[in-house]
Amino acid sequence: MRKLFIALLVLTFVITLSGCKGEIEVTEFTVTDREGTEVVIPTNITKIVSTAPSNTEVIIGLGLGDMLVAVDKYSPTEGLSEDIAIINFREPDIELLISLEPDIVVASGHNKVGDDDPFKLLKEAGIAVVYIPSADSLQGILDDITFIGLVLGKVEEANTITTDLQTEFDEIAAIAATITTKVNVYFEIGDYSGTLYSFGTETFLNEVVTLVGGNNIYSSESGWLNVSVEDIISKNPDVIVTNQSNVEGIVASIMSRTGFDTIDAVINNQVFVVNGNSTSRGSQNIIEGIREVAEALYPNYYDFD
Repeated sequence: MRKLFIALLVLTFVITLSGCKGEIEVTEFTVTDREGTEVVIPTNITKIVSTAPSNTEVIIGLGLGDMLVAVDKYSPTEGLSEDIAIINFREPDIELLISLEPDIVVASGHNKVGDDDPFKLLKEAGIAVVYIPSADSLQGILDDITFIGLVLGKVEEANTITTDLQTEFDEIAAIAATITTKVNVYFEIGDYSGTLYSFGTETFLNEVVTLVGGNNIYSSESGWLNVSVEDIISKNPDVIVTNQSNVEGIVASIMSRTGFDTIDAVINNQVFVVNGNSTSRGSQNIIEGIREVAEALYPNYYDFD
C-alpha cells in the first residue's frame, strides 16, 4: 500500500523543459498533502520550516535537521542551528517566515483554529505549504513519515524508518499474542484542575495499548475523552498509565485521589508514568513510548534493554 501511495504521487510530477538541447529537468512536482490539498513542491529544497514537534522529529530523523530554519516552540532544538527561529504554534509570525525564504513549510492541523489557514499569506507568496493532520493510528504515523520523506526528497530514508518501525510493531504483537491474562488499563493523558482526559478507539494511543496486549477501559468509546473519577473507579483498572511526565509527583498525585484507594491498580502499586513526548507525537519516536507502555503493563514479557 505504501509503495502504491508513493507511485501515485510520483506520477503527478510536473516536468519542465530547459536548455537548448531539450534536456528534461524536474524542477517541481505536485502532490496531494495529508489533508487532501494539491501542492506544488520544488525539487531543490534547502530551507524547511516545521510547525509541529512530530514533523520536526521526522525531519531530523530523515537527516535534514540542518535545513530547518524555523520550528515551533514545542519542537526539539538540540543539535539544530543556534540561529533557528522559534515560532508560535497557533499564531506564527508570517512576516518572519517570509523573510527566512523557506522552500517548504511542513505544517500541522494543530496550527489551525477552525477553518482559518494561518499560512495563507505564505501560499500567496509562492511558498509550498503541506498540511499533516494528527495521525489517529500507527499506520497513519507510518504514512506521515512516508509523505514527509517524499516531499523532502528522502524516500529511501523514510522507507527504512517505516520498515524498521513495522518490524518492531510486528515483534511486539507476536509477544502480546502469547500473553494469556490481559490487564485492563486506564491511560490518563491530562489532569487540568481536576478535569481528567483519556482516549478511546480511533486514536493511535489506543492502538499502542492494544498492540502491547492491554485492554483500554475506554475502548467502547472513540476519540479523546473527558472522563470522571467515579467512572474510573467503577471500571477498576488493573494498571494506570499516564504520560504527564512533565508533572512532578504525578504518580503520587493519582494514587492519592479520593476514592482511588479502592482501585486494584492503586492497591497493587501498578501506577506508572511514561514519557509524554514519545507517547503523544506521531513520529518514529513513538516506538520509545510503545516500549515504555509495554514494560509498564507486562514487565515479565517485555525487556528492551
